Amino acid sequence: MKRYGLIGHPLKHSQSRFFFNEKFEYEGLDCLYQHFDLKSLDELHEVMERYPDLCGFNVTIPYKEAIMPLLDEIDETAQQVGAVNVVRITDGKLKGYNTDVYGFEQLLNRATNGKEIGHALVLGTGGASKAVQYVLKQKGIPYSTVSRSEEKGEFTYDTLTDDILSQNQLIINTTPLGMFPHVDDFPDLHYQALSKKHVLIDLIYNPKETAFMELGKTWGAKVYNGMQMFEEQAKKTWEIWQETK
Repeated sequence: MKRYGLIGHPLKHSQSRFFFNEKFEYEGLDCLYQHFDLKSLDELHEVMERYPDLCGFNVTIPYKEAIMPLLDEIDETAQQVGAVNVVRITDGKLKGYNTDVYGFEQLLNRATNGKEIGHALVLGTGGASKAVQYVLKQKGIPYSTVSRSEEKGEFTYDTLTDDILSQNQLIINTTPLGMFPHVDDFPDLHYQALSKKHVLIDLIYNPKETAFMELGKTWGAKVYNGMQMFEEQAKKTWEIWQETK
């Protein structure tokens, strides 16, 4: 049997286990996918020792950046992004990849549907945000980041005026605000500055409609959750794990 998994903390929100195990059962594959809720990355070596049949794992909050120094090799795209969400294990060696880039690109294409984007706001500056920023750069879409900390983003939430929000008609939430089980949380924005010209993308997929999305819809914005991104990056992940080289 081949074993795969997901490391992160917490993992209550994740659908990865269900996605992959349903795939394995449907295709008759002798594989298992499980969640490893690690309170510290120091626990990773215990997982590796306990499960010598582990062939690869996904990485989620808060370890997408912190995992990188622990890897033997990092794919060029992941290196450029500065974050890893997939690790492949071959002969005990760990190689990191980033499939969030591919997943978000597919979601962005659907959400914008060929519409020209003047400027975007990226809420959050963590590992998922880095993949989003990479895609926006590749597509030539100018953007600014928003953080709770003045040192990390171009804006903090309290410096976002109605004018700034009205001028940024693409807003992407890469933070965990609103993720299950904290479904009542949402980024602190002046949502009344939004309009039907706005597109809001939330990388969260559990719940299907976050408070961020609900508030955006109230003021006429088109909203998209992260389910397509999750599914597309998971498919790409499986391709990486199946590579023979």
